[in-house]
Amino acid sequence: MGRSLADRYADAIVSHGKLIVLLALVLTAVVAAGAAVGESEEGEIGQFETDSEETAALEEIDETYGTDDRVVSQLVVRDEGGDVLTRDSLLEGLYLQREVRENESVNATLADEGFVGLENVVATGAVFEDRAAETEGPPDTSEPTLEEQIEALEDRSDAEVEALLADVFDPDADNRGEDPYEFLPSDYEPGSTTADARIGFLFQVDESDDDEDPEAAYAAQVEIDGLVEERFDDAFVFGQGVTDEASSNAVGDSFAIITPVALVLVLFALGVAYRDVVDVLVSLVGIGVVMAWLAGILGWLEIPTSQLLIAVPFLLIGLSIDYSLHVIMRSREARAGVLERDRGDAVAADDAAADGGDRTVRNGMRLGLGGVVLALAAATFSTGVGFLSNVVSPLPAIRDFAILSAGGILATFVAFAVLVPALKVEIDELLENRFGIDRRKDPFGRGAGPVNRALSGVVAVVRRAPLAVVAVALLLAIGGAYGAAGIDTEFNQADFLPEDAPEWAKSLPEPLAPDTYTISDDAAYLGENFQERGEGSQTQVLIRGDVTDPATLAAIENGTAGIDGGEGGTIAVGPGGEPAVESPVTALRDAASENASVAAALEERDADGDGLPDEDLAGLYDELYEADEEAASTVLYRTDSGAYETARMLVDVRGDASAQAVADDTRALASAIESDAPVSAVAAGGPVTSAVVQDALLETLVQAFVVTLIVVLVFLTVLYWVRHRSLSLGAIALAPVVAALAWLLGTMALLDVPFNSETAVITSLAIGLGVDYSIHVGERFVDESGRQDSLQDALAATITGTGGALLGSALTTAAGFGVLALALAPPLQRFGLVTGLSIVYAFVACLTVLPCLLVVRERVLERFGSTGSV
Repeated sequence: MGRSLADRYADAIVSHGKLIVLLALVLTAVVAAGAAVGESEEGEIGQFETDSEETAALEEIDETYGTDDRVVSQLVVRDEGGDVLTRDSLLEGLYLQREVRENESVNATLADEGFVGLENVVATGAVFEDRAAETEGPPDTSEPTLEEQIEALEDRSDAEVEALLADVFDPDADNRGEDPYEFLPSDYEPGSTTADARIGFLFQVDESDDDEDPEAAYAAQVEIDGLVEERFDDAFVFGQGVTDEASSNAVGDSFAIITPVALVLVLFALGVAYRDVVDVLVSLVGIGVVMAWLAGILGWLEIPTSQLLIAVPFLLIGLSIDYSLHVIMRSREARAGVLERDRGDAVAADDAAADGGDRTVRNGMRLGLGGVVLALAAATFSTGVGFLSNVVSPLPAIRDFAILSAGGILATFVAFAVLVPALKVEIDELLENRFGIDRRKDPFGRGAGPVNRALSGVVAVVRRAPLAVVAVALLLAIGGAYGAAGIDTEFNQADFLPEDAPEWAKSLPEPLAPDTYTISDDAAYLGENFQERGEGSQTQVLIRGDVTDPATLAAIENGTAGIDGGEGGTIAVGPGGEPAVESPVTALRDAASENASVAAALEERDADGDGLPDEDLAGLYDELYEADEEAASTVLYRTDSGAYETARMLVDVRGDASAQAVADDTRALASAIESDAPVSAVAAGGPVTSAVVQDALLETLVQAFVVTLIVVLVFLTVLYWVRHRSLSLGAIALAPVVAALAWLLGTMALLDVPFNSETAVITSLAIGLGVDYSIHVGERFVDESGRQDSLQDALAATITGTGGALLGSALTTAAGFGVLALALAPPLQRFGLVTGLSIVYAFVACLTVLPCLLVVRERVLERFGSTGSV
């Protein structure tokens, strides 16, 4: 029944070729119109909220403590082996600030603080010295203007500036509330007046909506970075605007390098596989139709573009090549007489006689398409399900990825199971009948040559040692699963920063030569040397319960002292080696060092002399609020009635560390506090919630994996039961796919490629393409078993026939994806590497493991005389 349906379908396509081509092109035009009609905006991978105690804690913090809406970026000036605290270097920093202020568009994005750096602290000290010298009474303590700062520093000699630095770095000096040590690297020796690097901070505001990126501020960061490069020999601005710009440029540079290489490789592979210009052009027409559908779907559904969607065109090109090779190679086999059989269809026999035999253009395509179309349909369904399983993802961009991929896979079926067969028939008939050009060609892998010899070698191995092959594959799969158990599942934003191009790429001609990218090295330098500010550089601990119990302060003190500031830790430390943590303890001590009444109140309540109060903590907090309400309200929440409900800690963390590692260290701090005091402590903040989101997302994707495998197994079982009355063929067809997936995960573990929300989506290709390959081999084997005289002949026909098409497809697709490993953007590199490996492993598994399993099954059936539903 299934074969009859396939034959009728193929007959309809071949018999009405011109009409089919016309209808397919009209439908393509309608779908492609979406590219012009719809509006597609720029998007990101996105964020989503998940129910967790960390998320609830962050929401409570936002409600009670408020949020800082300022955009923060960092300006690093360095001189390895030199000194960035010289008079000239500090003045250059002030001149830069003046230049930025004079730029109206950039200045409009600056917050009231604008630039805050060591040059401002030093210059402000110089202004205060001048004011004190000019008057006998109390000096003016108002904040000096930028011009006053520049003038005061210009009037001083190098020696005077060095003496001023010594005063600024004096722990007892009054630096107008700014701690000069926060601008210096962690290895700075306190008291020294030299340093090889310094950091400053740029605070910006933007009028964008809460759900939009602050584009004006980001654009200003890029412009300021250009001014910094002009003024300093070695300096950089690090902020989200700069990283976004670098990532965008790196993607563009990557495709400028990759596109011609990929195009040459694909055309070369297609040329080798087809050895015919017309068939290559017909395949390219089909690929063009798929791309038109893709653009149209993107427009009609108004799907926002994101970095993740870059994968979709590559996926569809690979799938298109696979479908094209199967359709064209099967029609070539039919015309070569490889597929001749008794069809048992009188109408088909009459048609064949009228057309001049089974080896005419039309009957060749009729027989070839009829033998492969159900496999294409099954592969389309299973592959589509593999990607649609990601629709359950809470991330909008991944849902869009799933929908767009599924729509593109459907377009691939339309292009290569409808349009291309009809178009090829019409072109081949035209060339043969009107121009006398013989369009019969040998199928790839069938003729004498290295490919045929290699495939024949595979046949020999499968015949002689199927159990050995299965055993080796199983051992490798077990090893891969073992390696996958220890695979890194962390999500590190620094892994997405572009890397600098290799020397060979920089030597390319100017249109292709990429820019220099140091953003990844800059991020690592920041994380290793400075306390950062801005997005991803700070976590929080929300403390609920009896926050006025002195034991709570002791627990905070002990927990902070237990922080590991070594290389393995993610919590930042200052130049003095102290953890960069702001808490009620630090607020009290800072206030006591500057305010006599707070100091007296603290001493009065400190019974054991450890610097912490032992009684009446609520009264001491009241003193703190009176002395410095801003500092107190940063770490304590006091209700209108005067009760203290919660406290919080602000923890500076390394921006280049993974979200999961930061979350673990912050949770460890919270647990230490919770265990020593009658309070609850919950880790919160951007990196912590990111870790929660990534873990939840990864769990969702893994669940989608499982659902996909179950759905595909059920589908294949039903398919083979309906077509061949076999319950075991579905599981056998899926087995090499699972093996290839295990090999892939094991290889990722060996290569230190993390399995996170990004690569989990990519590895779904292993299921989609693996099932596609498996269906083609399984269907061909069952078909040949009914046609050939022996199991060995069926095996040889399957591997040299369908195996040749699969080899051409795998080589072409793997080459197209593999060149992405040359990209400058790490996500593209990982995409190319993981996808290329998944294609290779799927091909190897389906061409070796699957035939062996089929042979073993046939021998078991023969031995036990089983038939029917086995």
